[in-house]
Amino acid sequence: MKFYQCITDFIFVADEPKPSDIIFVPGGNYPEAALLAAELYKKGYAPYILPSGKYSILAGKFDAPQSIYSETSSGTVGYETECDYLCAVLQQEGVPEHALIRENQATFTYENACYSRKRVKELGLKAERALLCCQAFHARRCLMYYQEQFPETQFYVCPVVTKGISRDTWYQSELGIETVLGELERCGRQFHEIMREYVQQAL
Repeated sequence: MKFYQCITDFIFVADEPKPSDIIFVPGGNYPEAALLAAELYKKGYAPYILPSGKYSILAGKFDAPQSIYSETSSGTVGYETECDYLCAVLQQEGVPEHALIRENQATFTYENACYSRKRVKELGLKAERALLCCQAFHARRCLMYYQEQFPETQFYVCPVVTKGISRDTWYQSELGIETVLGELERCGRQFHEIMREYVQQAL
């Protein structure tokens, strides 16, 4: 076994999809996760898709990638939020509006999970099982946040490869190494406050 296999196994979570109550799509400016969510929806895995996201808190605005999904219905390029963009991708792939639950306030991953939970509660939806469509290298941190917000939910992670970074190739490029090890660091650093709250609750 390669010495970094434990990192690979930890970061790159992946499950077989199973019939669920909802599909979560954390925000981003890439179409791949939404495309997979649309495919899973059309195959009958879940009746709802919840795309979440305003824009990256670091960027302060949303810039859609230049692709066939970048054009709005009026023919102009540009969306105000990640949610708007992801919903456009989903609708172009045949997902009807009534199946979409929009969340357009989140600016980072933890907020994706928090605001998604808020929307689910507002609508009184069941979420005993959920599919989580996210970037492959982002799978573990994403899952941890959603599990923290939905402790009673059984999640099935359905990842997509983006930026050419997969469990089989991440250690073969500088970008892959920096991205995956960065995720590994964030899985510790970004959970300090959450863990402190759990300690306080246990006292």
